[in-house]
Amino acid sequence: MPVGIRATTVNRTDCHVRAARPFLWRFMVGFRRPRHRILGSEFARVVEEIGSKVTQLAVGDEVFGVRAYLSEGFGCHAEYLCARETLVARKPANASFEEAAALCDGGLAALDQVRLAKLGGGRDVVVYGASGSIGTASVQLAVHAGAHVTAVCNTPNVEFVRSLGAHEVIDYLQGDFTKSGKTYDVGLDAVGKLSFLRCRGSLKPGGL
Repeated sequence: MPVGIRATTVNRTDCHVRAARPFLWRFMVGFRRPRHRILGSEFARVVEEIGSKVTQLAVGDEVFGVRAYLSEGFGCHAEYLCARETLVARKPANASFEEAAALCDGGLAALDQVRLAKLGGGRDVVVYGASGSIGTASVQLAVHAGAHVTAVCNTPNVEFVRSLGAHEVIDYLQGDFTKSGKTYDVGLDAVGKLSFLRCRGSLKPGGL
């Protein structure tokens, strides 16, 4: 199903593939150079044509989605892209193409973690790195699930993160949440900078 580009992103995954850092990426995506030259994993576009087996979409539909490098080779930075119907969704009418394109990578990663942690029912969760792509999605999804959310970010982003619905916001430049004495059911590290040893004292018995 060919779709014409309206918006795409350059996200953290694109940067890892292009720079081959950490070095392990070279074994997955190409040792000397990216195996697939056209990067880009997120897109928001208009359907230009449909195949005979497409049943849920039509030419002119505004859609958004994500492509995996290892199975599909990315390719969202191209002018046109062929995508499977099952891997795209209709763009909400009240969202711009830019907003929709930027949703997938961080949003899906956050959704996986929120589901894995089985958040809801008033469980206490702390989201570290709450102002980034994964972090902002994690805060909103956890609040929607019914969890009590403590968000950790830096000074310039405190009010922004609070506007996402976080019940409490901690500025890590002003204080360390691991030393506050409060404990949580779930600790969600959205930037990969925390260690279990540092955080284990902030988890309730059986917490993760």
